[in-house]
Amino acid sequence: MPLTDYGIEPFTHDAITHDVYHRGEGRCVLVAAEVPGITPKVVAFADRLVDRGLSVALPSMFGTPGAPAMTRRQVTTLAGACISREFHCMAMGDSSPATDWLRALARDLHATHGGAGIGFVGMCLTGGFGLAMMLDDVVIAPVLSQPALPFPIGSARKASTGLSESELARVAERAADGCPVLGLRFTGDPAVPGERFATLRSALGENFVAVEITSPDPTHDIGRAAHSVLTEHLQDEPGHPTRDALNQVLDFLTTRLTASS
Repeated sequence: MPLTDYGIEPFTHDAITHDVYHRGEGRCVLVAAEVPGITPKVVAFADRLVDRGLSVALPSMFGTPGAPAMTRRQVTTLAGACISREFHCMAMGDSSPATDWLRALARDLHATHGGAGIGFVGMCLTGGFGLAMMLDDVVIAPVLSQPALPFPIGSARKASTGLSESELARVAERAADGCPVLGLRFTGDPAVPGERFATLRSALGENFVAVEITSPDPTHDIGRAAHSVLTEHLQDEPGHPTRDALNQVLDFLTTRLTASS
């Protein structure tokens, strides 16, 4: 059963409380799950980090922990997140309470696990949160997997990272000082348009490492609906583009966190 081997503790910041699932030893990676929440495949990704000698923290910010990613559950959870005061799904240049809460959790995890800092992996709704997490120095290994916010309705939102100009400048400064950013997307995914990655390339230069998997791609059985690089649409086969992307993420986190210990 998913999460059987995980401990659970609530974490509160600014009157917002969520349960956080913990497993493993060593330097910590904070994994912010995609819609509809901490699915078995999100747990499987976290378990791979534990297998690499890291610890993981999985906050349950929406959905039912351990439940599979069924379409009806995804739609219901997304609708709830969109009207929640924690998530600004359309806003540009306006940090959400969710990122403030996650940054507070990151500081707490760093104090507990030590090292030079922690890793962060965001997915879909939380995918771009890794940028806001970089406003604090404790995050030293940010991964943006299919960053879907703000929802790409209109040209401005397609290119937006969700940060203000001053916040993006701070992220660029940290990246230039030795904190690279890893981003992943399927090229045909309308939720994560190429314009968004173009903005990050422009702002961060070579410090933004983009992993863009061609879709659709019949040769590798990647369909038009491919979206979740590390979980639901991962094909765990040697040589498959999604497996290569997963390995790159695991290596990035392991190297950044253990080399900085």
